This record gives sequence, structure tokens and C-alpha cells, in this order.
Amino acid sequence: MNKVYKTLIIDDEPPARKRLLKLVDNFPETFEIMGLAENGLEAKEMIETLKPDLIFLDIEMPELNGFEVLEQLTSIPIVIFCTAYDQYSLKAFETNSIDYLLKPVRLERLQHTVNKLKLFSENSSSQNILKMLEELSFQKKEKQMTSITVKKEDKLVFVKLDEVSHFNADERYVIVHSKNGTYLSDEPLAQLEIKLPPNFLRVHRGVIINTNFVIEVQKYFNSRFIISLTNKKKTNITTGRSYNEQIKNWMGV
Repeated sequence: MNKVYKTLIIDDEPPARKRLLKLVDNFPETFEIMGLAENGLEAKEMIETLKPDLIFLDIEMPELNGFEVLEQLTSIPIVIFCTAYDQYSLKAFETNSIDYLLKPVRLERLQHTVNKLKLFSENSSSQNILKMLEELSFQKKEKQMTSITVKKEDKLVFVKLDEVSHFNADERYVIVHSKNGTYLSDEPLAQLEIKLPPNFLRVHRGVIINTNFVIEVQKYFNSRFIISLTNKKKTNITTGRSYNEQIKNWMGV
């Protein structure tokens, strides 16, 4: 017999709460909704009062973010994060037997969560969870860069990220495409992907785009896309098939 988990949904966005509540209704044999929380403080109070078995927890929220909520609890329930974190960071969730739902949440992905819960051990260490949260918080701080250091002849120049339309790998260097020209960076694309803020999206093995520059996305053959940018050259970028899921998640389709 499957266990029914007493559940809280915690998210500061009404559409996200409504969508998740509707999806969870498809699994009454797994989830019993005890309530909805709209911010971190309310979430902390409800968890301590209602003592749920499981929570769907947003990360970016007012008052207290998802990490801070868990850090202030004396007893941590099973956590399923609803997040827009990149795949590199999400590995930490999997390693610690904590599931995640990438927004916008999909029914088939929630089914995977239900299947995973059947194999879940409730003896997971709270210390491991908190250690994971500390690592993710550190990664998040590392990502709050606003400029990048590049080479220009024999000088080092600081280029503002909001002026960068995209990065692309070229042999030993990464080319930085800015409003004021192109520059070279020694930093590998994989390291940039970790550090760049959320509006930067890797769409190909050799390309990261600034989504603020995207004007149009067209379907292309072999399940790929052509992304058009608003930079001076009106660059069109053909995406890689292996990046389809995160591109679709960004587009919300």
C-alpha cells in the first residue's frame, strides 16, 4: 500500500501554486494537501505547526528563501524543490535523494517524482540536506557576476554582462560578443555557464546566449531551434538537440 504524504505547497507566485495544485490532484493516493504558503515566513510557521511529511518548495521567495526556510527548521520534511536552477546545480539535489521540478512543472515530470517517492528512504540525513544547501548557496553567490574580464590587445577590459548578447567557443578561447565589439576570454564555456546569472542560457555545446537579446525562436529540423538575437549583426543561432529540454523550459512550452 502506498503512503499518502501530508503535503504543503510553498511558492510566492499564485499561477505556480495553482498549476502545481492542479497537477498534484492527479495523485490523491500519494499527496494529501494540507495547505498553501505564499512566502518563506508563512512556510516556516505552517511547517512547524502542521508538521507535513513533504513540501513542494520554491527557492526564490520574499521574506525567507527556500534555503533559509529549511535552515531554520528543527525537523526537515521530505523536500521537492520547484526551481529554475541550471542542471549543474541540480545534480546536488539528485545526489542527496531530493527531487526537483523545473518550472514550469509538467505532469509527466511529477509522475517521475511520485515513482521516486516509492523508493525514498525517510532516514535521509538532515545534515546532508543542509550541506547541500550550503553548496548551492555558495554556487548562487558565485553566479552574481555583473561583468566579465576580457583581453583587448595587451590590456584587460571589463565588459558589462548586460551588453553581452552571447558567448561562443572557438578553439582555445571563448569569444564574447558585446555591443561594443568582440573580445576573447580564457575562461572555458563550462565554467562561464556555472557563474553567469540566470538570463544566460546554454543552447549548444559551443554557445551561451543572453536571453534578454532574443527576439524570435523558430523550429528547425531534427528537433532543433533557430534563435534570433537583437545584436548589431542580428545573429541567428542553431541550437543543439541535447539542450532541447532546458530551452523548452526557458520558453515555458
